[in-house]
Amino acid sequence: MYQFTKRLIGLMGAAMITTSTLAVTAQAHGITQCEDNCPAPVIQVALLLDTSNSMDGLISQTKSQLWMLVNELGETQRQGITPRIELALYEYGNTNISVSRGYIRQVMPLTTDLDGVSEKLFSLKTKGGQEYAGQVISAAVDDLEWSDDPADMKLVIIAGNEPFTQGPVHYKTACEQARDKGILIDTIHCGDERLGIDTQWKAGADCAGGIYMTINQDEVAHFIPSPYDDEILLLNQKLNQTYYGYGQQGARYESRQAIQDSNAASMGVSSSIARAKSKASKQYDNRNWDVLDAYKANKDSVLEMEEEKLPKELKGKTAKEREAFITAKIKEREDVSKQIADLEKRRAEFVEAKRANNTSEKTLEQVVVKAVKAQAKKLGFE
Repeated sequence: MYQFTKRLIGLMGAAMITTSTLAVTAQAHGITQCEDNCPAPVIQVALLLDTSNSMDGLISQTKSQLWMLVNELGETQRQGITPRIELALYEYGNTNISVSRGYIRQVMPLTTDLDGVSEKLFSLKTKGGQEYAGQVISAAVDDLEWSDDPADMKLVIIAGNEPFTQGPVHYKTACEQARDKGILIDTIHCGDERLGIDTQWKAGADCAGGIYMTINQDEVAHFIPSPYDDEILLLNQKLNQTYYGYGQQGARYESRQAIQDSNAASMGVSSSIARAKSKASKQYDNRNWDVLDAYKANKDSVLEMEEEKLPKELKGKTAKEREAFITAKIKEREDVSKQIADLEKRRAEFVEAKRANNTSEKTLEQVVVKAVKAQAKKLGFE
């Protein structure tokens, strides 16, 4: 999904919603003011991608547009609170996967590890198979750890081009499972809109209160350069210099961060800029390997960490010296992040003005982001 992509969403549960349900949902989404220490709302999105032979364009768009979707969702708030974004990834329709599993594989469970999602996404390869839409939806609904809070947003986004009725699990059965958990299903038919309707892709969205969309999987989004691009990319490099891996996996994850920068760059400048914006946001939390994020989450865990687990920059330092180093680097990261955010805002205004005369694109960025934002608004996210 070449510009597809922390806060993909969904809920509101079914195509048929009663007035009483709407009232309860509205109350849950902020008619009353939230008190102090409210838990962060959650946006959960499962991406189900057809990786059969004909879907190289779809995978390319997803790689390119992942960070753009994350950014759109990451900028939402509910009652002034920024949500936590969780993404999951499935592939289906690939003969590299056993027929006994319905040619379906969970690539990544619901996670806040955005670099991990990117890493797995770039590892996907297409190979012909049978596309069982109902079965992969059912698997995602059953296997993932969905929030049980009706106020949270839960969304399955499935993309493909074969008839929606294929496979041993009928899509209506999968829709019922989704509705029971308050999960929306958005469908993306890669091809002609009328053909998608005739092959039940629209019915698949309608049955679970979602949105039916069509894209041209082989279309490459038009890149509009801006005067701010080079500076944003330089600041992204500076941002990387504020990360310090700890523990056994720290060095590997630092390397993974750089690799995902390269992966984004391979999809074009717009993808690199979108990733830089994501990294400068609250959604990009790496407390499981980065000392600064770990410190912000639990100060004592870093100040009392065993010497052998520390990055070389902190070895041999007292707790007081560790704290002084970390707080200075946190300030540096915040300053760089703010510069990226400010420049990206100016870039977005510049690009939007240039794009006003080019609204015919049907890539994931143009189609999906608009749909997801509309769904988020219905759930009280602004």
